[in-house]
Amino acid sequence: MQLVGSVDAAGKLHRSFALLRMTLSLHQSLSSSFFRYPNLKQMKHFDMRKLNRPYGVYREVGKINVYGFRFRRGGDMKTRKLWACMALLASFAFVLQCSTVARAQDDDQDQAQDPPGRVARLNYSQGSISFRPAGEDDWVTGVPNRPLVTGDDLWADENSRAEVHLGSSAIRLGSQTGITFLTLDDDNTQIRLAQGSLIVRVRHLDDDDTFEVDTPNIAFTLLQPGEYRVDVSQDGSRTEVTIWHGRGHVTGGGFSYNVIAGQSASFTGDQDHVDYDLNQIPDRDALDDWAFQRDDREDRADSANYVSREMTGYEDLDEYGDWSYVAGYGPCWRPRAVVVGWAPYRFGHWVYVGPWGWTWVEDEPWGFAPFHYGRWAFVGGGWFWVPGPVVARPVWAPALVAFVGGGPGFRFSVGVGVGWFPLAPGEVYVPGYHVSRTYVNNVNITNTTVNVTRVTNVYNTVIVNRSTTINNITYVNQHVTNGVTVVSHDAFVNARPVAKNIMRVEPREIVAAPVTRAVAVEPVRTSVIGAGRPVSIRPPAAVISRPVVAVRTPPPPVRPIDQRQAQAGGHLNEQTLVRPVAPARPTPANQTARPQPNQEGFRPFGQASAGNSADENNRVKPMLKPQPRVYEQQGTPTEENRNVPQPENRMAQPQPSRPPQPDNREFRPQQPVPRETHPLVRPAPPVQQRSQQQEQQQEQKFNQWHEQRQAAPPPQPRPQPSRPEPRQEKPPKK
Repeated sequence: MQLVGSVDAAGKLHRSFALLRMTLSLHQSLSSSFFRYPNLKQMKHFDMRKLNRPYGVYREVGKINVYGFRFRRGGDMKTRKLWACMALLASFAFVLQCSTVARAQDDDQDQAQDPPGRVARLNYSQGSISFRPAGEDDWVTGVPNRPLVTGDDLWADENSRAEVHLGSSAIRLGSQTGITFLTLDDDNTQIRLAQGSLIVRVRHLDDDDTFEVDTPNIAFTLLQPGEYRVDVSQDGSRTEVTIWHGRGHVTGGGFSYNVIAGQSASFTGDQDHVDYDLNQIPDRDALDDWAFQRDDREDRADSANYVSREMTGYEDLDEYGDWSYVAGYGPCWRPRAVVVGWAPYRFGHWVYVGPWGWTWVEDEPWGFAPFHYGRWAFVGGGWFWVPGPVVARPVWAPALVAFVGGGPGFRFSVGVGVGWFPLAPGEVYVPGYHVSRTYVNNVNITNTTVNVTRVTNVYNTVIVNRSTTINNITYVNQHVTNGVTVVSHDAFVNARPVAKNIMRVEPREIVAAPVTRAVAVEPVRTSVIGAGRPVSIRPPAAVISRPVVAVRTPPPPVRPIDQRQAQAGGHLNEQTLVRPVAPARPTPANQTARPQPNQEGFRPFGQASAGNSADENNRVKPMLKPQPRVYEQQGTPTEENRNVPQPENRMAQPQPSRPPQPDNREFRPQQPVPRETHPLVRPAPPVQQRSQQQEQQQEQKFNQWHEQRQAAPPPQPRPQPSRPEPRQEKPPKK
C-alpha cells in the first residue's frame, strides 16, 4: 500500500488551491459549451473535437445512444442537466487523478531520502580488532553489536579474526586484514579490501543486488550465492580469488574474467596491467576450516524457523535463549540468563550513527536482533521478545523505543535526563529521523503485527499535526514496573554504560513525563566514536591510504561530526541527515609490517611484481557509474574466461520486474559517466577486446585447469546439516 509522503504544509495548500481553480475552470468551460448548444445535433461538432465521440453516436436523437439514455423532444432541459452532471463528475475524476499523481511524485521524492533498511553487525572477534567510524580519524576497539554502515573501517591485527553479518551473508576477516564498507544499502554491498584475507558466504542474491569486493588491482563481483575467498598480498600487488561454490566476475587491467566454482585465479600487477593465472583450489588452512565451522553452525540455527535469515543477528539467538509459544503473541524468544533488574535497552549504550541518529548498542553477545527488530512484551514476570511477522527482509531500526522527558526544556526533579522504554507488540514506531510515509509503514509492518490504520493515526498525530508529545496514546511498557530507564544528559551523549549511570526517578514523574518519538539531544564527537577504547593497533599507513579498483562508484566519504555540526549550526539532530562530501585526506607515510609466512589466515605469495608508486596512490581520478548486470540463458558456465566487449552508446534503462534468477547472472560493462570521486577508489580501466593470441592463451589456461581437475580426486562433500544437538560447549569469547 502506497502512503502519502510528508510534504510541506504550504506546498500542500498551494497545490490544493491550484487543483480547485482548475476544476472550477474546467466545469465552467464545459457547462457553458453545453448550454451554448442546447440541441444535441448542434453539440456533435463540439463533442467530436473535445470528447472524441464518433459522429454516428449522435445521428438520430430519437434512438438510444451509447450512454443508454433516450432523448425526446422537449427534453433539452433534461439533456442540459444530464451533461452538466456528467461534466462535473468528469472534472472530479480528473482532479482526483492529478492529486494521486502529485502525491505519488511527492512520495517518490521522499523515499529517495530514506535510510537503508539494513546494516552490518560485528558479531564475533578474536584477538585485536580495531574499528574506525565513518568520517572520523580515531581507531578504537571493535565493540560487538555496533552497527556497521557505509564508510566504516575494520582491521583484524596479527593472529586475529573477526566475523561480520549482513542479513544472511557472513563476512570473515583473517589475520592482518583491513576492510572498508564503501557502500552498504538495500541493494549494494561494496567492500574495499586493502590487504589480507576475506571469506564471504552469501546465501541469497536478488536480481538487483550487487556484491563487490574491490582490491588494489581488480574488482571482484559475486554473481551467485556461494562461498568465496579473496586474498590480497602485503604490498597490494597480487590478488587471489578462490571460489568453492558460486560464480564471480573479475575486472582489472583492461580485461574481464569469469571465475567459476572449483577455480582459484590469481591476478598480479597494478590497475593498468594485470597478469592472470588459473589454478586448482588449494588445500584448506585454519581460516578456511574456521569459516566452514561457522557456516555449519548457522545452517543448524533453529531460530531460522521463527524469523527470516535476512534478520541480522538471528544466528546468536539459539545459543543464549529459548523459543516458546506465548498466548496472544505467538512464538517468542526469551534470554536464558539475565541479571537482576534486567530490562530491554538497559545494558548497553547510545551512539550516533548517520543517517539514523541515536542508535542503541546492547552489551550481550546476542543483543542485536531483539533490539533492532520486533517488540518486547512483559508476560508472567519476565520479558519476551516478539519478532513479529516473518518477511523476506525486515526493516532495521536504530532502536524500537519511545522516549520519556527527552523534549527540549524538560527536566526531572533530580535533574535533566533522558528516559525511554521498549515498544510493545502492536505499538507504532515513529522514527526520529527524516523518512517518507512509506518507510514509516514498512518499518512497522515488518517488525510487529499492526494495523495500517493505526500507523496512519499515529503518524498524523505526530508528524502531520506536528505534535511534540504523544501522550494521547497508551503505551503498555511505560507502566511496567522497572520498565523505563532514565540516564543523565551527559551519560546519554557520551556513550556511557547505561546500567552504571541510571537516574532514580519517582514512578509518578515517569508516568507524568511527556512521551516523544525522538530525543532533543545533539551529538558530539564521543557520540560517534562510541564506547570503544582508543587503541594504538591500527592498519599500517600504506594500507589506510591504499586505493582500490572498483566497477561501481561508491558515495563520497562523510565528513567528521564536528564539521557537520558546524554546518548545521549546532542542530544536526534536528535536520535532515544527508551524506555530505568530504575532502580527500592526506596520505600518511608508507610504512607497514610484513606478516610471517606461516601466519594463520594469511597465505604467502611468491615474488610479486612492482605495485603502485606513492605518487600514483595519491592521484584522484573520476569515477565510473555502476555497471549493470544482465542475465544469460540457462546452461552450464562458459568454458573460457572471455572478456565481454563494451557496448557502444548503451544507456542504462529501467528493466521490468523479473523473477529472481541469481544463479544465471552475467556481467556486462557500461559506458563510463563521470561522478563525484572517492579518494581511495579508482575506476576499473575500460574493458578491451582480446587479440587472437590472448584468446588462445585463455583457452590454454582453462583447458589445463580442466585437465588437472579431472585428474585430481573428487573433493569430499560437506556433511549435510542435521537438527541441532543440545550444545555443551562454552560460548565463544567475544
